Amino acid sequence: MDLATLLGLVVGWASVGAGAILKGGKPEYYISIPAFILVFGGTLGATMVSYSLKQILDLPRVTLRAFFHRPPDVLGTMNRLIRFADRARREGLLSLEGELREGDDPFLAKGVRLVVDGTDSAVVREILQTEIELMEERHRVGEGIYSTMAGFSPTLGIIGTVISLINMMQQLDDPSKLGHMLAAAFIATLYGVALANLVFLPLSNKLRARSQEEALLRQIVTEGVLAIQAGENPRLVEEKLRAFLPPALRAKVGREAAVQEGAARAPGTATVGAR
Repeated sequence: MDLATLLGLVVGWASVGAGAILKGGKPEYYISIPAFILVFGGTLGATMVSYSLKQILDLPRVTLRAFFHRPPDVLGTMNRLIRFADRARREGLLSLEGELREGDDPFLAKGVRLVVDGTDSAVVREILQTEIELMEERHRVGEGIYSTMAGFSPTLGIIGTVISLINMMQQLDDPSKLGHMLAAAFIATLYGVALANLVFLPLSNKLRARSQEEALLRQIVTEGVLAIQAGENPRLVEEKLRAFLPPALRAKVGREAAVQEGAARAPGTATVGAR
């Protein structure tokens, strides 16, 4: 589970609630079921107009990716590609068929099979790049829905406030209620802005980050598979793949590679990075 997503939402809402109470407010001041229905229901309805029903119904499944996510195994994938490069140089590309196991990353398996089948490198790149672009397009729907909701909800909040002010203007003959009605009128705006900035935008950003992580891993796989097909030296493949990583992670890869090289020199020891 991604604790950052859960804790972020809890800390955000708790901070706003604590701030409101410390400023002298009471919880009942900020609770209005009609305002919530108007803002949330109106936002959802406006968003449904913008997307297909299938995309909207798929939103709960997409949302779970913001809370439950296994980080891509970038280092493990890089080591596998380096091992593939080593074996392909020693035993030929056909030997890689024995490296694929059931349950493997489908994208990596597809790339390796294309190479083993002797597919032209330009075609391999085109096929894998198309897969990446289609994946990003699918992911953009989820983050786009939340981004759209973040755009609509403040406006629906303002509409709710205007409706409340109109109702208040119809009851000016009772000045004793004006203060309460004026305060209640702004609750809809509060809901709209709070939902946009404490729910919809953060979820959209988190889903975008998830998509970028997966796209980066697939880009690494694409370059690794093409380097293997070109028969490049495993050390050169490793250097090429490390270029995708941030400096801090590159150093970690370098340390792990050194450990693997040391283990490879030990008699009778087989390692992932041996070459």
